[in-house]
Amino acid sequence: MTSFRAAVEARDPEALAATLADNVVFTSPVAFRPYEGKPITAAILRGVLRTFEDFRYVREIGGDRDHALVFQARIGETQVEGCDFLHLDENGLIDRLTVMVRPLSAAQALSAAMGAQFDRIKQEALSG
Repeated sequence: MTSFRAAVEARDPEALAATLADNVVFTSPVAFRPYEGKPITAAILRGVLRTFEDFRYVREIGGDRDHALVFQARIGETQVEGCDFLHLDENGLIDRLTVMVRPLSAAQALSAAMGAQFDRIKQEALSG
């Protein structure tokens, strides 16, 4: 899954959005309900790029259409460990993205940081 990984590591929101299928379903580590569609998923990922500091992938596990990218990052003083689980459609675009984070303090810090900018994320999704 080098194109998604490369886009994240380059902190390139346009390249990141280009890896997403129009019907992508994003499952957040801090929200109960999944988010459906490319505009909201791309906007959330832009918010994550603004939130995580010192982000780095430390391991990649891949198959034909399923991939796991293990990462480490920081939100303020809180250390974050997590994993991006990706599923690719028949065109090689991400149609399912699930993110998990640990420990609980990291999930709480992520929830607070993303919640603080969610109005901006919704506006970005609506504008496109």
